[in-house]
Amino acid sequence: MKIYLRNSIVVWLLAGICLSSVVNAQQPIFKVIPLGVKGGLDERNLSAYLLAVNGTSNYIALDAGTIYAGIQTAIHKKIWNSTIMQSVLQDSIKGYCISHGHLDHVAGLILNSPNDTKKNIYAMPYCLQVLKQNYFTWQSWANFADAGTPPLLNKYHYVTLQAGKEIPLAATEMAITPFVLSHGVQYNSTAFLIRYKDAYLLYLGDTGADSIEHSHDLATLWNYIAPLIKKHALKGIFIEVSYPNEQPESQLFGHLTPHLLLQELNKLALLTGKSAIKKLPIVITHIKPSDDNEHIIQTQLFNNNSLQLQFIFAQQAVPLFF
Repeated sequence: MKIYLRNSIVVWLLAGICLSSVVNAQQPIFKVIPLGVKGGLDERNLSAYLLAVNGTSNYIALDAGTIYAGIQTAIHKKIWNSTIMQSVLQDSIKGYCISHGHLDHVAGLILNSPNDTKKNIYAMPYCLQVLKQNYFTWQSWANFADAGTPPLLNKYHYVTLQAGKEIPLAATEMAITPFVLSHGVQYNSTAFLIRYKDAYLLYLGDTGADSIEHSHDLATLWNYIAPLIKKHALKGIFIEVSYPNEQPESQLFGHLTPHLLLQELNKLALLTGKSAIKKLPIVITHIKPSDDNEHIIQTQLFNNNSLQLQFIFAQQAVPLFF
C-alpha cells in the first residue's frame, strides 16, 4: 500500500486503520519510507524515516531507531526492487539526521555501523555530545566516527548543525534547517525542516508542549513555518503523540498527548488561518505501543478535530508521498 498525500482528501476509518485517498494528478515532491514508527518497546519498529525527493533513491534518515529490521520489512513488502539489505543500507541511505540521543532514535544507527559506509551524521551539538560520550566510546561501542574517543575509525563524519541555519544534505538534492525542541527537564530534541527547491517537509523529534515545558520552542518553530503554510510550500508535518490524554502531566517526560497537540496546532492556526492549515497533512509518530494507545489516540484526535486537520498515522514500511 502507498499513501499519496499531496492535495489529497484523506478519510480514516478507525476500525482497523483503513485509508482512502483522492489524489490530485500533480506529481508528489517528497517520498518517505518509515522504517520504524513507534515510541518504544518494540525494538523492530522504532523511530526512523527515510526521506528522498520523489523519483530518486538518495535518502536521508530522519532519526535511526530501527534500520535493519525496517529495511527488511520494506524489502519484504517490495518497496525496493533490491533484495540485498546491504545495498539499501550502504548505498541508498546518504546520511543521518538525528534529533536527540535517546536509544529509540539512535539504536539502529549504532548497531548497523559495522556494515555501513562512509556518510554524515547531522545533529545539534547537544545530540552529538551524547553520541561521542555515551555510544561511540569503545566501551559502549566501537567509535566509527571522526571525533571522540580514539582510535577513530572515521566512517561517520559529524556535521554540527546550528539552529535556524540551512545547510545542504550531501549526496542529495535537499537542504536542512534545524530548530531546538524541549524534551523534558533540561533536555533538548530537534526539529528538521527539509527543503527541495521551493517545497518543504517538517519532521519533529520528541517534543513536549510549550505550556508544559515552560518554553517558547514550538512557538518559534510555528512562527517560522507559518508563512510556508500560507503559500502552500510546506507539504506535511511529522509530529509525535506519545500518550493518550489520560497520561498525567507529571509523567509526560517531554511528550505530547492529543489534547496538547491540538492545543499547539490551534496556536499555529492563529498564524496561518484555518483554511491554510486544514489542507496540511499531519503525520502522527512515536505512539507508545502499550495497551490500546493507538486506537485511543486516534479517537481523541478525530473527536476533537475542530480545525478539520488531515491526520495520518505512520505505519512501518508504508510509503508516504507529499
